[in-house]
Amino acid sequence: MISAPPTSFARASAPGTAARLGIALAGFCAFLSVYATQPLLPILERIFGVSKAEAALTVSAPTIAVALCAPFAGVFAARLGHRRVIVGALFALAVPTLLAATAPNVPVLVAWRFAQGLAVPGIYAVGVAFIAEEWPAEGVGRAMSAFITGNVVGGFVGRALSGLVAERAGWRASFVVLGILTALGALAASRALPRAGAARRRAAGAPGVPAPPRLGRLLSDPRLVATLAVGFSVLFAQVAVFTYVTFYLAAPPFHLGAAALSGIFAVYLVGAVVTPFAGRWIDRVGSRRTLATALGGALVGSALTLTHSIWSVELGLAVICTAVFVSQSASTAFLRIAAPAGGRSAASGLYVASYYLGGAAGGVLPALAWHAGGWPACVALVAASQLFTIGLAWRYWRSPGRAEPAVALAA
Repeated sequence: MISAPPTSFARASAPGTAARLGIALAGFCAFLSVYATQPLLPILERIFGVSKAEAALTVSAPTIAVALCAPFAGVFAARLGHRRVIVGALFALAVPTLLAATAPNVPVLVAWRFAQGLAVPGIYAVGVAFIAEEWPAEGVGRAMSAFITGNVVGGFVGRALSGLVAERAGWRASFVVLGILTALGALAASRALPRAGAARRRAAGAPGVPAPPRLGRLLSDPRLVATLAVGFSVLFAQVAVFTYVTFYLAAPPFHLGAAALSGIFAVYLVGAVVTPFAGRWIDRVGSRRTLATALGGALVGSALTLTHSIWSVELGLAVICTAVFVSQSASTAFLRIAAPAGGRSAASGLYVASYYLGGAAGGVLPALAWHAGGWPACVALVAASQLFTIGLAWRYWRSPGRAEPAVALAA
């Protein structure tokens, strides 16, 4: 048990605004190029003469790599330290981003995209664990929201730049620009990230630190398993919508080009504005209510995209992406509750693996829906996954100390 004076010291030295800026910069770099090929898909389909599913592999490849490597990120973080792994991964990410510009065909481009994904767990999975360990409980929601806001802005900038640059200088130039930005962002983040130590000082005041639980023990907790499933569904929905909507908008009656398709990702800025406020809502009412409300809004947004009005589609996409980012903030914040104190790094790795498996599935599975019924069938698939996610979270996300368990809803 930590005595009152050490607790006060830990609070006084808890990460503040500068630290949130550092973690937001890391999130920005992590997502800058992961989905950068989404507005390029019609171009890649045409230039290389591949199918929609084959072009979409350039979106799924990095997410598959992340899913495969994420469970091991916690091991490196435990040995080398969270901050060191995050900074190293940030610089490593710039290399395959630049090399992707040299790809002579789609298979080689997919390989470099896969290599990009190998670096992301060191930023994202370790970043989630870094927040859980370094921030006090009452500040986790704000810190996670800052991290997700960085993801939002990075995702928008990456998509917007790739399409704009590709329209003017070709798709290869897009990766050159993104690679340079990633390197510069890595340098800035390395200077702004807080020095690890608050968590170690708190642990040092305790009589002992529990050993990390085994994988089987982690997966025996239904709350954690449900959180992994929620993460899968959240990214599945996002990737499915923003990958296949590009084909929808490139076809009649819209006929949008690469630059115009990049413009649709401006809706990410809505998420960048809303997500920080969601952090306070999470801290106040809990992750469960926040996620249910957000995904309920996403269902309305999905319906709006079925019209043939570009403004209605844009509004629907804005609602969907905001809901996704708020849901992700809620999910990662709840991970701190669902994972045992000694197993947060391992749980974060499992979460990110599940999250990115959802992204990989979102890039490939909707192709079947598209062939069956076009964009409306894709929307129906996403809506079904979101309804399932709401039910799953409401059943298992019961956190002690919050008002959520008092809500009279069938468990």
